[in-house]
Amino acid sequence: MDLLQLLNWRYATKSMDGSVVPEEKVNNILEAIRLSASSMGLQPYTVLVIKDAELRKKIRLIARNQPQIEECSHLLVFAVWDTISEKQVKAHIENIAKTRNVPIETQNEYKLRLLKIVKKNSKEQNFNWAARQVYIAFGTALIAAAAEQVDATPMEGFDNSELDKLLKLKELGLKSVTIMPLGYRDNETDWLVKFPKVRRDKNKLFINL
Repeated sequence: MDLLQLLNWRYATKSMDGSVVPEEKVNNILEAIRLSASSMGLQPYTVLVIKDAELRKKIRLIARNQPQIEECSHLLVFAVWDTISEKQVKAHIENIAKTRNVPIETQNEYKLRLLKIVKKNSKEQNFNWAARQVYIAFGTALIAAAAEQVDATPMEGFDNSELDKLLKLKELGLKSVTIMPLGYRDNETDWLVKFPKVRRDKNKLFINL
């Protein structure tokens, strides 16, 4: 399928059949997340991949009892850095130099520019910026899942503080933002599978100037 066909095929799956998604497909989705666009290339987030059934059962209880969390094959938790530190910026600069095989001194000006941006913002501003960055990766994951013919459900309906506590994210310097179950739609029980995708008319969605 081409891109538009994939976007028409995917939907926020409401019921999954419990089938296991092959690791190759999951790895392709994760690689798409890794390659996703990110402002300044910083990628101020971490994605947790949860396969453990008992852990997913616990997460369901703090996520409005949404069944996909337990029915899915893998649950992706998108969590952002609680604080953007000078150490993290330095690691990013070192990664640039190593990946591009250039002297790290050539990145000094860029490093100072990044630090200036990070330091001028409050902790809350940096968190909000990081959350917007993780949503870019989140959207990429949805499209990548469709390309692998894997169903995915974007979710925000969960208790962030309880999930952070359950996964011990504070100790990792992270805060959860959104989650995504990956699996396969249950054509017998998913009420939404029979309906066409509803989207705004393009003449109302877009303004040409």
